[in-house]
Amino acid sequence: MKALLGVAASALMAAGASQPAAAQSAWPERPIRMIVPFAPGGVTDSIGRLSAEWLGARLGQPVVVENRSGANGAIAAEAVIRSQPDGYTLFTASASQMVMLPALTRLNFDPATELAPVSIVGSNPMVLAVSASLGVRTLPEFVALARQRAGRLDYSSAGSGSSTHLAMALLLQAAGIELQHIPYRGGAPAMQALLSGEVGAYFGNPSDIIPHLGGERVRVLGIAGPDRLPSLPGVPIIAEQGYPGFRAETWNGIAAPANTPQPVIRRMAETLGRACGDANFRAALERLGTTPVCSTPEAFRQAMDADAPLWREAVRISGATLN
Repeated sequence: MKALLGVAASALMAAGASQPAAAQSAWPERPIRMIVPFAPGGVTDSIGRLSAEWLGARLGQPVVVENRSGANGAIAAEAVIRSQPDGYTLFTASASQMVMLPALTRLNFDPATELAPVSIVGSNPMVLAVSASLGVRTLPEFVALARQRAGRLDYSSAGSGSSTHLAMALLLQAAGIELQHIPYRGGAPAMQALLSGEVGAYFGNPSDIIPHLGGERVRVLGIAGPDRLPSLPGVPIIAEQGYPGFRAETWNGIAAPANTPQPVIRRMAETLGRACGDANFRAALERLGTTPVCSTPEAFRQAMDADAPLWREAVRISGATLN
């Protein structure tokens, strides 16, 4: 009898231990929510929607996008962190929330420990654009003009502490020049200020700038990534114009609450990992000026660790704060 009871107890324990694994293997059993930290229409929103469509089609459940803007993405990030870590709430993460915000302000959370990286979907090398009215066609000409005018040129940004502000701060330090900073409420009005001639320069995301290059109002002088962009084949990178090693890239990817089961994280990462091998998915990213990446969770973590010192330095140089 004791032997039979022991066998029965072992069977119950084995069944109990298998229940979480069975639940995880059944994931997803209902729709998934993808929270985007910015309003519709920007590069983060576009990448979130592309990723949601890709995942939904392959996981067999709809992935519903929810835009929750405010506080430079902190509101959305905290909502994801406070949700159940069950794989049914995801975050369209950007470098702004994952590595810039902690350097800019005191948060109620730590994205490095309270969000689980899944995959960087694409990277966005910042692009330096200037008003054609300045009469410059190359980065060296722009730097020479800025020195000649000694602080009388200005540039727009998507707001104090935004990636567009911090990227320009890095360039100004590298070039040893001074420009007047004019912050706007978002990338669209910052780009419009450049188009209207209100400001002389804007260091923005490719998706902000590329749609406006058909006319004669704007010129692109440099790309702050390691390679030229297919969408801007004639534009050199900044590193080959006298500033070796210069880099100012952001990225967008998918994250989940910490403690989300690893089998769920792995399945999402593997599913997204196949996306960049798809010609249509790659083309959609490249139209945004985004370089396809589709990384592993480990590579996502490494990118966060590598980029944090760069953006902390940019915050220090710019003097930006959100406090």
